[in-house]
Amino acid sequence: MELSVWELQFAFIGCVAVATYVQNLTGFAFGLILLGLVSVLRLASVPDAANAATLLTLANTVSYFRLHPLKPEWRVVKPAIVPSLAGVAGGVALLAWLSSNAALALRGLLGVAIVSCAVLLLVSASPRQAISSRGSFRAIGLLSGLMGGMFSSAGPPLVFHMYRQPLPREVVQQCLVLMFGINQLLRLALILASGRFTEHSVVLGLSAFPVVYAVTWWQHRHPPRMSPGTIRRATAGLLMCAGGSMVAALWLRAGG
Repeated sequence: MELSVWELQFAFIGCVAVATYVQNLTGFAFGLILLGLVSVLRLASVPDAANAATLLTLANTVSYFRLHPLKPEWRVVKPAIVPSLAGVAGGVALLAWLSSNAALALRGLLGVAIVSCAVLLLVSASPRQAISSRGSFRAIGLLSGLMGGMFSSAGPPLVFHMYRQPLPREVVQQCLVLMFGINQLLRLALILASGRFTEHSVVLGLSAFPVVYAVTWWQHRHPPRMSPGTIRRATAGLLMCAGGSMVAALWLRAGG
């Protein structure tokens, strides 16, 4: 049975609520979870969902930093900023080409990215004794920017790298939210300049703004009593289900 426009919109807002909740727990995964759920449920196209995720990521960034003032340690990610912006530009160009010439490959690539993110979350990487080199931050920034440009989801490489640094958890989360906000600001400018920001993307994004603020405010007032390990495993399970479903569906379609 085909859903009505209002039912699709309501389902999209529900996906935004889930993605925002996880984002505020982990400092990342908003775009991947949102795109994964939207793609599995067939609520919107990948480009439209990614564009809406850009708007919502920026809203979540503003909301987060209103409640969590930026700490000086954020400067650890400065070497990653410029390479990540270059990656965003490349990712936006690649998304445009894939969405026009290889839509199925785009969905498959998104599914693989989501599953990879889940696997990285479950890997118990030992923390470093000292901050990584500036060169490593530049390389990770470029890769994260590429994913951010394509899927509005720069998380996996940067998250794995940041959580290995000898920094407090709150500082790591702030660095991640800040980087994702900067990336999405450039992504929004590039998409608008290219004329590929559709009316549907705007409707999806604007309708879900209140949910982002409401969920963030509620979590600030009622922080969850879960250990970091539990949060990581729950997030990985959600990502694995979403990404695995997409990969399996495409595999079956290719086999049929």
